[in-house]
Amino acid sequence: MSLSLQRNDQVKVIAGVDRGKTGRVLRVDADTNRVLVEHVRMVKKNVRPNPQRNIKGGIAEQEAPIHISNVMLVCPNCGPSRIGHKFEGGKKVRVCKKCGNTVATKGKK
Repeated sequence: MSLSLQRNDQVKVIAGVDRGKTGRVLRVDADTNRVLVEHVRMVKKNVRPNPQRNIKGGIAEQEAPIHISNVMLVCPNCGPSRIGHKFEGGKKVRVCKKCGNTVATKGKK
């Protein structure tokens, strides 16, 4: 099954403590169906000092993964909507279910 979300997509959180927040997808983990969204589900982590890497110790805040079912892709034309797939010219593209326009995908290198 192909995932509807990709890196650098704009998403909106639809469930959980951070409901209503929007952010950019930093990482997608297809094995566990989780995404890392910028400034969403911030957790505190104890960090040890490491003088070699010039890291100061203390308590740092970082993003934690959120399940893919709790976020919704934001269409540039109509806002948050569900995403479908269809083939155009032999390529599989993502399509917005509200407006029917294709959602931009990053180019494969």
